[in-house]
Amino acid sequence: MNAWLRQITSRLNASYWFLPALLTIAAILLSLATYWLDRSLGDHWIADMGWLHASKPDGARALLSTIAGSMISVAGTVFAITIAAVVYASGNYGPRLLTNFMTDRGNQLSLGVFIATFVYCLLVLRTIRQPDETGPWGMGGGGEGFVPQLSLIIAFTLALLSVAVLVYFLHHVPDSIRINRVVASIGRRVLHDIDQRFPDPDQGREPQATSRDGTPVRAHRVGYVEVVDFATLGRICEEQGLCIRLAVRPGDFVHPDVALLHVEGTCGEDVPDRLRSAFAVGTSRTADQDLEYSIDELVEIALRALSPGINDPFTAITCMHWLSAATAMLAMRDLRRDADGDCSGDHGVEALPDDFAHFLRRGFGSVRTSAAGNLLAALNFVQALESAATGRPSPERTELLRQEARQLLAQAETLLAGPALEELRDRVSAFVGED
Repeated sequence: MNAWLRQITSRLNASYWFLPALLTIAAILLSLATYWLDRSLGDHWIADMGWLHASKPDGARALLSTIAGSMISVAGTVFAITIAAVVYASGNYGPRLLTNFMTDRGNQLSLGVFIATFVYCLLVLRTIRQPDETGPWGMGGGGEGFVPQLSLIIAFTLALLSVAVLVYFLHHVPDSIRINRVVASIGRRVLHDIDQRFPDPDQGREPQATSRDGTPVRAHRVGYVEVVDFATLGRICEEQGLCIRLAVRPGDFVHPDVALLHVEGTCGEDVPDRLRSAFAVGTSRTADQDLEYSIDELVEIALRALSPGINDPFTAITCMHWLSAATAMLAMRDLRRDADGDCSGDHGVEALPDDFAHFLRRGFGSVRTSAAGNLLAALNFVQALESAATGRPSPERTELLRQEARQLLAQAETLLAGPALEELRDRVSAFVGED
């Protein structure tokens, strides 16, 4: 159940309708509250304020109609601009970055404010009535009619707020698709996830590979593992006296022939289904528990930038800078933890180990081949590795960084020649030859 709830939460966070829907509901409730206050207070209070003037029914209807019509037009324009920005970003930086723009709170908030203002004005508009005109919700007419003065003031305030939001939106959209901003956003998320998942300093021990002994519990669905509920797995282990070794990690693709985990011990007939319920399987990877997903986004942008069709090594260098910061943090942390940041093996649940070599291979190892063919990218590749080693990690991890530089040079031997190759050799020798 917890895995399902986390999956739903992640999907709502990535949806473009959830926050606007909440703001719209809030606008409906606000209109009901202000209408009740207007019915209770009347319009005598506004006469005591010299700087406010009571509106007549015709003027109030004209004002609310103007605001409502403007807001729905602006909302349509905002949606069109957002879609154009998303198409541009996904086409230039990669389709997997589409989720980053869908989860952008600035875009969601802008659309939500405009729609909520529109709905609020419509609901207030129908409460206005001329003398002897029947009111809403079965209210009878009579007297001098009814104009909700407080609701009108709030509608005007929402209109001014919408203008401010529109100015913010027009700045936010072009700013959000700048490549440095996109890469920095992903990089900060990687650093935050590393800090949350691996809070302890390195103890000089790498995660050990788990055995495949035990009874396999295979998946019943096809898709990507989005969430693993370690708390539920641990509770089942304690209840049944089992030991569980995971065979997949969040982000892996599974189908009915793939083992999710291996169980040591005797369990009842319903336990396999309970164990499967701790895995939320969906159609796409998410960054909830999948640290490699964010690293892959940086790698994807770098590889696109280094492709012959784009040939933008400076964008790739920016990605390598953030990969260097992430690698430096990983090099100084104890990696013996599961995707929720708990010590692997607690409560009888052993996660699939992710050692430093795994993350280094996932990041710099994936960029290596493309970077080797461009001197500028290759030099910065080595510099990024050297920067990752400045914190003085363990000798074993430092050697892995140097080995990555040697492999880059070996790859460049077949792609570069002349002075470019000699310059890269000197750079790699300076790094690998350090004490």
